[in-house]
Amino acid sequence: MRLYLLHLGTMQPGDVPVPGYLIQTADGTNILVDSGWPLSAVDDPQNPPGLSVEIKPEDTVIARLEEIGLQPSDIRYLVCTHLDDDHSGNHDLFTSAEFVIQRQHYDLAKSGHPRFAANRAAWDNPSLRYRLIDGDVELVPGVELLETSGHVPGHQSILVRLPLTGNVLLAADAVMHSSMADAETRIIYITDMDDEPTIRLSTQKISDVAKREAAVVVYGHDAQQWPTLRHSPRFYE
Repeated sequence: MRLYLLHLGTMQPGDVPVPGYLIQTADGTNILVDSGWPLSAVDDPQNPPGLSVEIKPEDTVIARLEEIGLQPSDIRYLVCTHLDDDHSGNHDLFTSAEFVIQRQHYDLAKSGHPRFAANRAAWDNPSLRYRLIDGDVELVPGVELLETSGHVPGHQSILVRLPLTGNVLLAADAVMHSSMADAETRIIYITDMDDEPTIRLSTQKISDVAKREAAVVVYGHDAQQWPTLRHSPRFYE
């Protein structure tokens, strides 16, 4: 089992990383987690309120996969943590994959919620196949999907069990920064959709799972942690 951390761009101010992840199982199954901002953002930067998005050609999900010898057709599963713009911009490039998403989140996005409208042509492409799940699910041996609603309803995080590194918990936007890891004191941002008790419960769940599994937590957009980690084409195993 290998885990690659994919650098898919930077948001300013603050050098905030936009990550994706590639998990390769021992039997050669490729699992992509999220797909970043749309490829078009390289030449036409996306600038949501308060942010400036910087994406170099080598930061696209296609380029990051190519540097480890993969094409979109090699991806067996694409795990959607959620459908915010910086996580779902290239879903339509992975027509061979099975998309795995929490039912609650998919239903909310499909209902026409404006938060997920910008990338709808990418994530709601008719050629894509979705598997809707409810709650915590083992996707394949060594990869567990954890329901962590809070940032958005139906958000999910990923626990990866690596033979040498040990367990790694990809918190995604359930806990975006190490400073938010304490459920009692974490800041609630305007981008967090659920009510405060739900947000704090998911934050506590990340903490509890990390403690129980002795897992290293990779936070979703941590400008301090990200440079300390091993980025693709290097990997953890």
